[in-house]
Amino acid sequence: MLNVLGQPGTVLALGGSSEIAQAFLGRLLESRACDVVLAARPSARRDAAVRRLEGYGARVEPVDVDAADSEGLVAALRTALAGHEVDLAVIAHGVLPDEGALGRRPADAADVVAVNLGSAVAAGLLLADLMRRQGHGVLVVLSSVAAVRPRASNAVYGATKAGLDAFFTALRDRLRGSGVRVVVVRPGFVRTRMTAGRAPAPFAVDADDVARAVLAGLDRDVVWVPAVLGPLTAALRLVPGPVWRRLDRRSVRDGGTVRPGAAPRRGGDRR
Repeated sequence: MLNVLGQPGTVLALGGSSEIAQAFLGRLLESRACDVVLAARPSARRDAAVRRLEGYGARVEPVDVDAADSEGLVAALRTALAGHEVDLAVIAHGVLPDEGALGRRPADAADVVAVNLGSAVAAGLLLADLMRRQGHGVLVVLSSVAAVRPRASNAVYGATKAGLDAFFTALRDRLRGSGVRVVVVRPGFVRTRMTAGRAPAPFAVDADDVARAVLAGLDRDVVWVPAVLGPLTAALRLVPGPVWRRLDRRSVRDGGTVRPGAAPRRGGDRR
């Protein structure tokens, strides 16, 4: 339940042990006390994340989920959230695949789509229904600048983010007037474990930069991180195809690919 200042009492973080989710929750808990439902795969990293949040004075409820199993994920969330009012939810999970390896193992691409898009859509529908019935809530989803115009070198990842972005943008319109808000966050290159081994793209940021931008932008429809990516991406939409492909090839030459042999972590937390 929101308090008299409109601050959340209960926050759900799906992919809650990811670096971006942890940075956001830490920033949030610095300024307000709240309960946290932390949904992620059981792991030592999640255990450490729970302890860190408890250090802020939060009451943390860990929930076992695997983003590769949408049916199980929805069932686990439904059970964990029964009787709760979720004031703020953050969907922050996903995997960054080795696009070259997917060419050799095409079936693995379906797993990436299931994790990055399928499970997020399923969770989004569940949370939208819950928040609509309670009459309030803010749903934050971590998209990517890659959603705006996927490149040849990130075709599968970019496609999943484009689908994710489109779905939650449409869900925002569906929820107009319900008291529920949807915030789509489009970061550029974020320096985290997930991007380790890749040469940083221009305007690279850290997880804490994303956290601060999201916290400041909870009243907006779209949050670009950094903000300069908004107008820059609008211009990039207009770049002719041949030039776009040339820019992409240059990015690959400059190190913008995943380390050879790196494989997506099945059901992994984002960044």
